Amino acid sequence: MAPDLPLQPLTELVGVFVGGLSGGLAAVRKQFDIFGIVVLAWAAGLGGGLIRDVLVGAVPPVGVARWEFIVTAFAAGIAMYFFHPRLERARRVIAVLDAGALALFSVVGTLKGLELGAGATASVCVGVITGVGGGVLRDLLTGEVPVVLHHRQLYAIPAVVGASLTAVLWSTGTLTLLTELLAVAVVFVLRVVAMRLHLSAPGPWRGGH
Repeated sequence: MAPDLPLQPLTELVGVFVGGLSGGLAAVRKQFDIFGIVVLAWAAGLGGGLIRDVLVGAVPPVGVARWEFIVTAFAAGIAMYFFHPRLERARRVIAVLDAGALALFSVVGTLKGLELGAGATASVCVGVITGVGGGVLRDLLTGEVPVVLHHRQLYAIPAVVGASLTAVLWSTGTLTLLTELLAVAVVFVLRVVAMRLHLSAPGPWRGGH
């Protein structure tokens, strides 16, 4: 069995809160009421984990079964409702924290799939979905094409790298506390560097005809 990350439950709660802030901010920009803001915060903070648990058969999903996670997501929505002018100015900080949440959820999601016997390929897919799923739900519920698909941001690609690295470490028996943290760090650094340097995935190929 894989070792737990240090302070993993607390760190996951931070990830849920940050995801909830991004969902709440999207709802505020769409002029949602307080109920809509809280619901979107829940979807963004817990959507990835909910989809993951359904796919691997871990029911009931964490998004509806763990009260502390639900309360954390709701708290993020309420915080955005009251403090959105200040929090919107802190978008850069939220983006960096979101990179940390992406890194953690990608690795933790992959490990959960592996621990439940989903197989390496399925677990990598589950890990990526855990990392990006909340953002996808957030965008769909606000009537937007998911950012991960159309802005060509290096968002899903770091998650794929981290999830794949985790699966390789697991299958080769080299998964330790240190290498698990390394996988998290790889995703985080790739995402932050991509934001800093405005790196993007290639667009449609334009061949000469």
